[in-house]
This record gives sequence, structure tokens and C-alpha cells, in this order.
Amino acid sequence: MHTLTTKPSTLDLTVTGMHCASCAANVQSAIQSLPGVSNASVSLLNARASVTGESLNPDRIISVIRSKGYDAEPITTAPAPAELLSDIEHRQHTNASLWKRRAIIGLSIFIPLEILHWVAHINSWPVHAGTPISIIQLIGATAVLLFAGAGFYTSAWKAAIASAAESGPIWSRLRGGTNMDTLIALGATTAYVYSLTIFFIDLFTTNATHQPLYFSESAALLGIISLGHWIESRATSSAASAVRELLQLQPDEAELLTSASSSDSQNIQTRRIPSASINIDDLLLVRPGARIPVDGVVTQGSSDIDESIVTGESLPISKFPDSSVLAGSMNTTGTLTIRATTDGRNTTIARIADLVQRAQSSKASIQRLADRVASIFVPTVLLIALITVTAWSILGDPTTGVISAVTVLIISCPCALGLATPMAVMVGTGAASKKGILIKSAAALELAGNATRIVFDKTGTLTTGKPALIEITSLDPEISSDESLRLAASLNAPSEHPIA
Repeated sequence: MHTLTTKPSTLDLTVTGMHCASCAANVQSAIQSLPGVSNASVSLLNARASVTGESLNPDRIISVIRSKGYDAEPITTAPAPAELLSDIEHRQHTNASLWKRRAIIGLSIFIPLEILHWVAHINSWPVHAGTPISIIQLIGATAVLLFAGAGFYTSAWKAAIASAAESGPIWSRLRGGTNMDTLIALGATTAYVYSLTIFFIDLFTTNATHQPLYFSESAALLGIISLGHWIESRATSSAASAVRELLQLQPDEAELLTSASSSDSQNIQTRRIPSASINIDDLLLVRPGARIPVDGVVTQGSSDIDESIVTGESLPISKFPDSSVLAGSMNTTGTLTIRATTDGRNTTIARIADLVQRAQSSKASIQRLADRVASIFVPTVLLIALITVTAWSILGDPTTGVISAVTVLIISCPCALGLATPMAVMVGTGAASKKGILIKSAAALELAGNATRIVFDKTGTLTTGKPALIEITSLDPEISSDESLRLAASLNAPSEHPIA
């Protein structure tokens, strides 16, 4: 009797709308709750989800992601390197520009407000409700909440309210979800609303409280957190540069042979096509100084190929008919005709880039612990804030309770808990790939951190990757070493060979 087993399949998706570690944790837990899903990994930094399981239903997975307030699309075909490069650059540029604009708005308003506050304090100017200073603070804080705070409020709203695609009124779609932006939005709003309440009480009643106003503090929270997100997005962009540099090695276009004569090079006819359009068995012409667009086999011609991007070998390798060539390697000396053995979307370069991205998306054990803590961190902070204001109110001092609750929310806002480890993984794998080291997963990187010895199984391949001239020996005693070098340089001047 034999038991039939279903081989687990993997589904990759792009997820948009995530802003913090709690967002990624919420999406991941929602996917893992579905039947048939054995494992799910959601990367905030790469905006990507990888789901493993049996009989996976893409529509069902996308539906549960959308129910959490985010959007997703399956990655059905491998994107062309040019498309993937464009997508990475667009996403990172858009994210960095958005946070930069919010940080500039928030800080450019907060800093003058804070300076005005301290100048008034030093000179004993009145700052209570109705004074010009309080009105300026009110206007400035309102502008920051509207422009810099919009992103935080949108994110917190999506976490708390189910997708508009679901039927029913808003109260029926409440799910009580939270994320790090919930803390930021509540902290800034509480400080603002409390100050606004004191402002109107003092302005329109005879019993003025003359309590301090916290308009500038609400603006400071949004401005400083936006600055942190901007710095974080720039660090993410820098860490992802390794993938971009890899993808740039594969040329966007290739020369497809339309007709050719093996005996007369003048009859060769080509047309330029996008590299992504190359199919298996297409014949391509690669000229000296050009990069090879896809993996293939040489059918005609000979040349020296620089394959250091894959092999690490600094010296070019001679290629003849029936020799294999790799995408992204540099053709140095001769013209080659190659037959493609892969299509333009699944080249060695594309696979290496995908491997690096998967490593950056994978999670080390310490990160999984951080994700679990982050998923309960926000509700715990909200509970502590509620207990704080309730306890002070029972003691007869609700004003101190509100201020203390705002303090709890503010000091709990940074997302470092859930971002530190994935950022370290991304920077580490990116830096390693620039040096030719490919890391399979975050767990492998974590394990490598405990290594004390590294043993290599062969010699001669661990080089700096830069040939250097060590010694010059002249066979003619009448010709000096400098003259020999001058003559050699003159002869090699027209050559495109790396050693020349």
C-alpha cells in the first residue's frame, strides 16, 4: 500500500501598503492561518511575501491580505532584469521621497514653534490660550497633522478597519487591528486634542485653567518619526544596491541574428531586441566590449571572456565553439555568435539577484522572536496607556493621567524593535553579494556569525580580482625596464583585453 503525498508548492507575491514591522507581522499571521499554508515569510523591506504549502489558492491568500488593509499581486512569471530593476528603484525612490517630504514639513514647522516656545519662556511672554503665540502653535500643529500625519493616520485606519471591498458599514468592519503607526497617530492626536480642549476652555470660559499646551510636541512627534523613516528608507535603498548592481550587469538589449553566412562576416544581419524577449535557441551576436545578454553556448568565433562577476576569477577565460558563456560576463577581444540556453528572464544574473532577494527576505531566529514581540507590542502599550490615564483619574488628577498616557504612547513609537534585525540582514547580504559572497538565507548568515575558522578546499582562486604588474624583465640588456613597459603599453593601447 502506497501513500500519495502532494509536493509543497511556493507562491510569491508583492505586498503593498505595509509601513512597519507590525504590518508585516499581521500579514504573515493572516496568511499562516489559512488551511494548507505550512510557512509564510513577509518582508517589509522588499514588499514581498513567500508562501509555502499544499494546494495554495492565490485568490484566497490575496483576499485575506486585502482584508487586513493591504494589497497584493502574485508573481506569476519571473520579471525581466530591467523590469525588476525599474520596480526596485521606483519603489525605493517613491518611499524615500514621501518620507522626505513629510520630515521636511514636520521639522520645518516644529523647529520654529519650539524656538518660539523657549524664547517666550525665557522672556516670560504669555503663552496661554488666546495669545498670539498659542494661536501660531495651533495653526502650525494643525498643518503638521494634516500634511505630515496623513500617512500615519491612513496606515492606522487600514489596520483598524477592514478593506472597503468588504460589504457593510464601517462599524461592522471594525477588526481592532493595530500597528506601530497606531501608537504614533494616537500619541500625536491625544496631545493635539488635549491642547485644543484646553485652548477653547481657556478662551471661552471665565475659569481659565492656564494649563500648558502641547501643540509643538504633537508636531515634533510626527516630524521626528518621519525623519527616522526617511533615514531608514535611505539605508534600505543603500542596502538593496547590491541587487540593483547585479541586475545592471545584464544588458537591456541584445543583437539577434536574422541571417548570417559562416564564411562572409559582411553578410551578417542583426536586429536589436530587448533581452527579456530572448528565447531558448535564439542566435545572438556579441561584439567585443559588450556584455553577454543570456546564458548560452558559443557557436562561432573565439574570444576571452571576463566571468569574474560569477566565478571571481580575475583573469579572462578563452572561449571557443561549444564553450558555455554566462549572462553578464564581459566579451573582451573577439566577436562571438552564441546560442541561448535560457530565456532572457531566467539568466544566471536574474537567478543570483533572486537568491539575494530571497536571502534578504528570509528571517533569522532572532527576527522571528522580534516579529512575535512586535505583534503584541502595540496592544500592550495601548493597555498600559489606558491603565495610566484610568489610575490617575481615580486618584483625582485626570490631567496628569492624559499627559502620562501621551508620554507612554510617544516613547513607544519607534519601530526599531521590528526593523533592526531585518535591516541588519539586508545590509549584511547586500554587502556580501558586492564582494561575491552569496548568502542563502538569514539563518545561514546568523550561523556564519558564530564561525571562528574558514577552510577553503582549493588554492589559486582567492584573489583580489585585480591583476597587478609585479616585475618587468627585459631580455635585451640594452633596453631598460621602463622602455620595455613603454613599448608593451604602446602595442596594447588598441586592445580591449583587461590585462592590456
